Amino acid sequence: MVPLKWHKNLLKIVQDRQEKKMALVVDTSTNETKVELIANIVKLFRELRPDVLFVQADFKIRSATPITDNTEIKYFTHGKSSYTLVLEWAEEEQVESLFYITDLTGFLPDEMTVNYEVYWLVPTAFVPKAPFGKVMKIV
Repeated sequence: MVPLKWHKNLLKIVQDRQEKKMALVVDTSTNETKVELIANIVKLFRELRPDVLFVQADFKIRSATPITDNTEIKYFTHGKSSYTLVLEWAEEEQVESLFYITDLTGFLPDEMTVNYEVYWLVPTAFVPKAPFGKVMKIV
């Protein structure tokens, strides 16, 4: 299997940040997403950076733990998502690089800014504009 372009780019971005405090977030507000793809990205992060903080969130933070071999993602069906609490949490935790797997349809106040890197990993064909950070389509 030939690696996809986004896969190579993500691999390089993560490898280039070996010395930074990182977090990986999965938007769990819907189970109508590419569950297997997301699981593979979580596995990639676990293999490259076992120290990465792993957050599951929708309109609230459901968990914030290290990634392990037994890490399971629990998806919900309500479709409500807000990025505010996670972005504030990352600031408090002094995260330097945040990777957020989401469709970018959640709530975010217009005036919100962050002082760290944000990569929006979007597993959908349609990619909305992000308010800040870099967007990477992962389909």
